[in-house]
Amino acid sequence: MRKVQKHDRISVITNILTNNPNKIFTLTHFCNIFDCAKSTISEDLDVVKDIFAQYDLGNIETISGAAGGVYYNPLMTKEQIREFTNELCEMINHSERIIPGGYIYTNDLLYSPTISKNIGRALASLFKDVEVDYIITVETKGIPIALMTAMILNKPMVVVRNQSKLTDGTVIHMNYITGSNHRIKTMCLSTKAIKKGSKVLFIDDFMKAGGTAKGIIDLMQEFEAEMVGIGVLMATKNPEKKVVEDFKTLLWLDTVDENNKVVDIYNVE
Repeated sequence: MRKVQKHDRISVITNILTNNPNKIFTLTHFCNIFDCAKSTISEDLDVVKDIFAQYDLGNIETISGAAGGVYYNPLMTKEQIREFTNELCEMINHSERIIPGGYIYTNDLLYSPTISKNIGRALASLFKDVEVDYIITVETKGIPIALMTAMILNKPMVVVRNQSKLTDGTVIHMNYITGSNHRIKTMCLSTKAIKKGSKVLFIDDFMKAGGTAKGIIDLMQEFEAEMVGIGVLMATKNPEKKVVEDFKTLLWLDTVDENNKVVDIYNVE
């Protein structure tokens, strides 16, 4: 095998790390790829780490010890979150997005791979210091951003359904009351989806009064799992008092005036 040049090693290492966020790779893994010494890989990683730090591309983290290694943490800085959410506000604050019923059309944003990935990065950044075993969401519009959040944190995603399917096996059903119009709805989850004692992070696209989030909290109690955080893309200012108190949002929705075609949405900052 020909000797691999330094710039080649750095390119391959960068590609592997960025394509596998928060997955730990040992130095031996790279040594086997390039047939070189650990000291050489360490020098390459120092270069990659400096470049990422210089351009705010996320962090290259190293873990010492026999079970240690290196991983890529693609979290956003506060300034990057602010810039991104400002862009989202500009994309959403348009009267043509208002649809009958006073709702806002956001499917094109949620199902855009680039935008949903950045939403996932931003939401993951809000919970960077929280220990998480699963990312959980409800069908259907929350799935893209929950999946991207799960990818960034390198955790499995679980989807709570409105109706069970044959492939789910044994499921737990739970009725919950929506916080906005006080309607009774049903959610269900397979008993095989989450292990007992797990820590879960709930991610969704929208929160009005928090009824769905409260339903998820109650459902997790049936699984003996702990809800360690609630993160949403957008939350309404009214009602000001939600049925859940501890949550984080990227955007606040203040006004949707269907008659005058006015949308007022802004970021947390």
